[in-house]
Amino acid sequence: MEASISNISCRWDSVVAALIAVLIRWCISLNPYSGKGKPPMYGDYEAQRHWMELTTNLPISQWYFESPNNNLSYWGIDYPPLTAYHMWICGQIAKTINPKWVELNTSHGYESADHQLFMRYTVIVVDIIFYIIPILLFCKMFLADRARVLRFSLSLLILLQPAILLIDHGHFQYNCCSLGLALIAFIFIARDQDLFGACAFTLALNYKQMELYHSLPFFCYLLGKSLRSSKPLLKIIALGLVVIITFGLCWLPFLFDVNQAVQVVKRLFPFNRGLYEDKVSNVWCTLNIVIKLRQLYSQQTLIGLSFCGTIIAVLPSSIHLILYPTLRRLLIALVNCSLAFFLFSFQVHEKSVLIACMPVSLLLPWHPAECGLFLLWASFSMVPLLIKDGLIVAYIAIMLLYLCLLYLSMESYYHISSYQKYLYGVSIMVMLAIHGYSSIVIPPKRYPDLVAVLISATSCCCYLMFLIFYNYLQFVTTDNLLNAPLISKSKSE
Repeated sequence: MEASISNISCRWDSVVAALIAVLIRWCISLNPYSGKGKPPMYGDYEAQRHWMELTTNLPISQWYFESPNNNLSYWGIDYPPLTAYHMWICGQIAKTINPKWVELNTSHGYESADHQLFMRYTVIVVDIIFYIIPILLFCKMFLADRARVLRFSLSLLILLQPAILLIDHGHFQYNCCSLGLALIAFIFIARDQDLFGACAFTLALNYKQMELYHSLPFFCYLLGKSLRSSKPLLKIIALGLVVIITFGLCWLPFLFDVNQAVQVVKRLFPFNRGLYEDKVSNVWCTLNIVIKLRQLYSQQTLIGLSFCGTIIAVLPSSIHLILYPTLRRLLIALVNCSLAFFLFSFQVHEKSVLIACMPVSLLLPWHPAECGLFLLWASFSMVPLLIKDGLIVAYIAIMLLYLCLLYLSMESYYHISSYQKYLYGVSIMVMLAIHGYSSIVIPPKRYPDLVAVLISATSCCCYLMFLIFYNYLQFVTTDNLLNAPLISKSKSE
C-alpha cells in the first residue's frame, strides 16, 4: 500500500515538475528571438523557418545544393539529414495552417504573430517529447529512493538549467532534440539495452553533427563494456551493425548518388568558416587576444593545431573509460569530452557549450556546487549573444531563479564547504562587475568588443579549471551511478 502511494506521489511530482518546466519555457518564449526584425539575414529563427520552406518546396535532391531556389549563402541547410526531415514535417504542418509561412522565395523574413506562435510551439513540443520526459525518467531511475522534496527540487534544477532554455526558447533553436536523444541513449545504456542506446545516439548524431562532442565517451564506454562481456566480438559486431544500419536509414535518400552524399558532408563540416565564430569562450579565441592566430597561421595549420589540442585533451578521459567503464564515469567523460571539444576544436560557436551543459546538469544530484556553478558560467558566457537578441531581461530572471533554487537545495540537503562558497562568491562578483562595467562604461573606440572579450576570456579560464576538475573526478570516482552516494556530507533528509 505504501509503495503504491509512493508511486502515485512520484508521478504527480513529475507532472508538476514538467508543468513548471513548460511554464518557464513559455515565459522565456515571450521574449524576442534571434534576428527579429533585422533584415536581410535575420537570424536562427529565420534559418529554421527557411529550412521548412526549402524542404517543403524542393525535392530532396536539392536540399543541400546551390540552385536558383536555394541560395546556400542565405541560411542553406548545414545540419544532418534528420534535422532536414524534422524541418520537412514542421513545414508540412505550417503549409497546412498557412501556406504563406513557407512559400518558396517569397516568405523570407516572415514574422507574423501567428507564425511566431507556431514556431515557438514546435520547439516546446519537441522539448517535452525528447528532453523533459527523458529527464524525468532519468530522475525516476537514479533518484527514486531519495526524499520526495529533494527529488522534486533536483528534477527542477535539471529541467531548468538556464543555458538551454535561453537558447532554444529565447534565441530559437532545437538543441533539446539532439541533446534529448543523447540522454535517451544514456538511459538505454543504463538499463543494459546497449543496442537501443547505440541507435539513439546515432540518431542524435544524425540530427546535429555537434553531437560528435559526445561520441567518444559513448564509443569508449561501449567498447570497454563489450570487451568485458562473455562474447566481446559478437557484441562489438552487433553494436557496429546497429550504428551502420541507423546511419544508412538516415542517409538513405542521399546514398544513391555519391555527389549527393559528398555535398551533405561538405555542408556539415565547412572548414572555410574559420577557427571560431564571434567571441566564443574557448582557448583559441582567448589566445587570439595576445597572439593573432588567424593572421599568423594558415587555415590548414590552424585545423591541425586544433585537432592536436582536442586529441590531447580528450585522450586521458577516453582511455580511462575504456579501462574502467561505469555509468558514473561515462557521465563524467561526457562532460570532459564535450568541454575539451568546445575549448580546443575547430569552428566552435558560443552555443556549443550546451553540449557540455547536458551531462553537467545530470551530475547535479551528486555534485551540486560544482555543477551548479558551471551552469551559471555557461549562461554568463553567452551574454553577448543574449544582448544581441534582446534577451537580457530573460537572462537576469532565469539566472536569479536558478540561483535561488540552487541555494535552497544546497542549503537544505548538502553541506557546502567554505571553499565552494568562496568560489560562488568570487564568480558572482566577477559576473556582476563585468555586467556593471558594461552598463555604465562606454568601451573605447579602439576596443568596441571589450566587454565581449572580457566575458569570453574569464569564462574560458573557468572552463579550463572545470575541465581539470572533471578529469580529476573521473579518475578518482570508484562507484557506479546507481549506487553512488547522493549526499556525501549528509544533512538529514
